[in-house]
Amino acid sequence: MTIKVINEQQNLQEVMQVLLAHLEPAKVMKFWAACKLGEGDYLQIKERLFSEETVDSLYAKITEYQESNDQKYLSK
Repeated sequence: MTIKVINEQQNLQEVMQVLLAHLEPAKVMKFWAACKLGEGDYLQIKERLFSEETVDSLYAKITEYQESNDQKYLSK
């Protein structure tokens, strides 16, 4: 039987990507603060999380997220 050792930093990065994909950024940051995940080097984490993003791609994602939430609240 083999045991796969999970790299803690890679695991945190993947978890943050999942959270950012499903929650609004403010909620993710509040969660991050509550877990004291902000105690590391943010610049290193930021580079990994957003390495393939541009201002335009982030803006498009934020706009899409906000519009989808507006539709959810309007349909209730």
